[in-house]
Amino acid sequence: MADITQSIADSVWYGWGDPALAEPLSEHALAYLTDELRLGSISPTRLPVDLSEVRLGDSRLDERRLALLRDAVGSDAVFTDRTERIRHAGGKSTVDLLRIRAGVAGEAPDAVICPETSEQVADLLRVCAAEKIAVVPFGGGTSVVGGVRATPGRFDAVVSVDLHRLNRMLSLDPVSRTAVFQAGIRGPALEAALADRGFTLGHLPQSHQEASLGGYAATRSAGQSSAGYGRSDELITALRVEAPAGTLRLGGHAPASATGPGLLDLLIGSEGVYGIITEVTVSIVPKPLEKAFGAWSFPSFEAGAEALRELIQGDEHGEVPTVCRLSDVDETDANLRLAGGRSVEYLRRYLQMRGHTHPALGIFVWEGRRGSTAARRRRSARVFRRHGGVAVTASPARAWDRGRFLAPYRRDELLTRGVLVETLETATSWANLHATHRAVHAAITGALEMNGAPCHVQTHISHLYPGGASLYYTFVAGMEGDGIEQCLRVKRAASEAIVVSGAAISHHHAIGSDHAEYLAEQIGALAEDVLGAVKYALDPVGILNPGKLIRLEDGISDATAEVPQ
Repeated sequence: MADITQSIADSVWYGWGDPALAEPLSEHALAYLTDELRLGSISPTRLPVDLSEVRLGDSRLDERRLALLRDAVGSDAVFTDRTERIRHAGGKSTVDLLRIRAGVAGEAPDAVICPETSEQVADLLRVCAAEKIAVVPFGGGTSVVGGVRATPGRFDAVVSVDLHRLNRMLSLDPVSRTAVFQAGIRGPALEAALADRGFTLGHLPQSHQEASLGGYAATRSAGQSSAGYGRSDELITALRVEAPAGTLRLGGHAPASATGPGLLDLLIGSEGVYGIITEVTVSIVPKPLEKAFGAWSFPSFEAGAEALRELIQGDEHGEVPTVCRLSDVDETDANLRLAGGRSVEYLRRYLQMRGHTHPALGIFVWEGRRGSTAARRRRSARVFRRHGGVAVTASPARAWDRGRFLAPYRRDELLTRGVLVETLETATSWANLHATHRAVHAAITGALEMNGAPCHVQTHISHLYPGGASLYYTFVAGMEGDGIEQCLRVKRAASEAIVVSGAAISHHHAIGSDHAEYLAEQIGALAEDVLGAVKYALDPVGILNPGKLIRLEDGISDATAEVPQ
């Protein structure tokens, strides 16, 4: 049993990660939230139920089918105990956590299966296809869009396939600068293995400490340092995927190819509905030897966005910082008030003297070879000044870097205190950026305030492209009842505003089950049919991750499909 408990990096069953790593909110921060949200007392009154009180039905797998599963992967790799089924019942969205904290595990799998090899995954899928058992791939379990909920679809049983045992680096080519990993390896272990050889992947999403490489690939994720290292789809050069119809080995033969459409790109972002990713080949770069920080205030969010647009569209190679984050005026004000202290008051006065009465703060990190960051910072500074930017102390950027993985822990504490907090994101063109920002902000605020609840909504730009940027929203409000309907109401309102604005329904959190209803509007009905045709070719019975990414349950046969032998 000790081995399986590592499957989600010793995370608590009702929240995020290892609670020993969390930093409790300060009294100053709690006082700010009390004042901002007018909650009165926000003492810890909404503690999670005890694990023993979580409501969980019996496993629907009989001994015959369990024996077949054990034959495929080994008797020590199949778990039906209560604890592991609860741990694998969902991901880490606020709705997922609110449900499990309240003791509801209605979508728990009937078994948790932990294969050790690609071949075992293939054998497992053959059994599940023949026995009509739904399969939900599970990497780090960090999905915030319902991507790992153990939904059985039309099948009478579902298993969660936890890949944490597939956790090794298989090879590293320092000449071609590529490395091959098993898909279950977590972010910290991956970076440690590369660092031992002098390299890095540089892909650091906020979920880095918990998420797996296979999850990066399956969700087309973007790390916080994407401006310097690229998104996951830019870093992945090859995949091995086990599907019910057989094994796919895509990419890896050459740095570029004209041998037809890019099937590799079709599997990146496929969220486990076509097959289970078991091996990933990535491009790597030498580990940076230098890291520099900077922070700039802009007279408005619009001015800061124009500075970032000029920066990313500039002709000078290497001008863009490795990390670029621009907060709107609401987020800037919140961050300054949360920081508090005399130095923040001095900073506010200084910025007011420079005409920044409602500043938008940008934080930047430069990484590279020794001696390379100074020139890049100077080039960035020239652009920032042209848009009214004022350099401030680098402390905000250093503080962000120190706490870049702590936000999910803070959410756990706030939920315990009866404060609803959640995030969502989108991306759009530069021309449409500010209209989208206003529309989504208004939709979130309207959905939160409809019952008279005070709220706080803040936004930042987190990823840059020559053609546009992402917008990342955080909203905080007093919790109505159990908070679930409130959270769903906000998500619906925001999603509808995003679609009407012509922005992306997801920039880096994937589609999952939460966004599936919006996919046809994003890509068109014919494109959705194409995805369904691929689904049928690779998973003819339709066992893989039902209800995620594409809603094609009625288009896949469960009675006549031929199961590969």
